[in-house]
Amino acid sequence: MKSTIQQYRKNNMGKTFILTLVFTFVTQFFYAQNAFDKFDGQDDVTSVIVNKKMFDLMSKVKVDASDKETQQYIKLIKKLDYLKVFTTKNPKIEADMKATADKYVKTAGLEELMRINDSGKNVKIMVKSGTTDTQIKELLMYVEGGSKNDDTVLLSLTGNFDINEISVLTDKMQLPGGSDLKKASKGKK
Repeated sequence: MKSTIQQYRKNNMGKTFILTLVFTFVTQFFYAQNAFDKFDGQDDVTSVIVNKKMFDLMSKVKVDASDKETQQYIKLIKKLDYLKVFTTKNPKIEADMKATADKYVKTAGLEELMRINDSGKNVKIMVKSGTTDTQIKELLMYVEGGSKNDDTVLLSLTGNFDINEISVLTDKMQLPGGSDLKKASKGKK
């Protein structure tokens, strides 16, 4: 009887350990997917969310063969999974965005690509690198407005793309903080 109880405990501990590991990974994946979704639909927050299905539909647009820039854009959007952009001027939401972004950077293993401080406007661009130096799996940009008239911007972009292609995306989609992203694409060659 005693050995049966010990065997039961031993099997249960192994199952508990495995369940704990699975729960940890699922929770981390779920957090990564939804870390910024809480800002969607909030008062005083403008949000733009584009998913893989929309990028796929956009990539099927017929393009004139002589329009090289649009062809580059179509090539890039085929590589994207998600784009989430949140902007606000509300100081309370700005603080929450900053805290959420800082926490996410630590848990997602992002590394700093560049930091800009220009007349009180602070820009941080963080990335999760791919297989090459310029390949990016995830890009997170946080722009802290320098004055009351400036928006605070939180941008998250996932996929498998080259950092040098970002300027095409910012030109075509006219993203908030796009000029700062252009600087990042020029900075990492």
